[in-house]
Amino acid sequence: MQVYALIGPSGTGKSHRASYLAFKYDIPLIVDDGLLIAGSSVLAGKSAKREITRFGAVKRAIFDDAQHAAEVKEQIIASGAQRILILGTSAKMISKIVERLELPAPEKTIKIEEIASQRAIKKALELRKNENRHVIPIPTFAIKKEFPGYLLAPLRSLWSKNQKEESKKVVVERSIVRPIYNSLGSNYISEQVIVQMAAHLTKGVTGVSRVGKIEVISNQFGTANLHLEVNIFYGHNIPTILIQIQSILKKEMEYLTGLTINKIQVTARRIDMPEK
Repeated sequence: MQVYALIGPSGTGKSHRASYLAFKYDIPLIVDDGLLIAGSSVLAGKSAKREITRFGAVKRAIFDDAQHAAEVKEQIIASGAQRILILGTSAKMISKIVERLELPAPEKTIKIEEIASQRAIKKALELRKNENRHVIPIPTFAIKKEFPGYLLAPLRSLWSKNQKEESKKVVVERSIVRPIYNSLGSNYISEQVIVQMAAHLTKGVTGVSRVGKIEVISNQFGTANLHLEVNIFYGHNIPTILIQIQSILKKEMEYLTGLTINKIQVTARRIDMPEK
């Protein structure tokens, strides 16, 4: 099977343009936010936008649940399709989805910037931020039962593979929805909470005597960078400890918060002598 990937930060218009890419490259299947979509139908899966929390939505989107992954895998095989398009916020997310659905690595990776102008991306981000509009690349009638009370409106577009080929134009309908986790209210993780989590996890690493300054840089796309300083007890291998801290923070912070940790910079500020 040929795997295509569409990558872009949350809210930049991936789902809006997924149907266009599927039409352009004759791709019959789309994997988006936990759903397996074929044309105007949902073949399998459950939308991440139905989850109660953002953390649950992230886990749903990457097929963290084995039963969910198995259901979608079964339908992919049953479809007999030769091409599939997978949407994700990063190459890492695509890699996780491909692994859990037991698909080959992407043959072609497309970035949202390659198919959408900066103006269009900016507008999409503003709509996500101000109106909380999310798009699912299937018609409204196909998901009405799945989103009772959360549908906002249908969205239609007219596309053609070539502007000169009028006969090959198609009308594609998608749906604008409001995720359940947003409809129930905002879910916000303060940077201070992230700092406290990082400090607690770092203190548990053997050889760390003290955790100093911790800086968190996060954004609305659900990603964050961590910069922290630590003191190390004399007699311990400093590079080994720093690598261990990075590994633990990466794994545990992403699991606990649902954030994608892009960068973790750990600095050994000083060496402390053990207390006698």
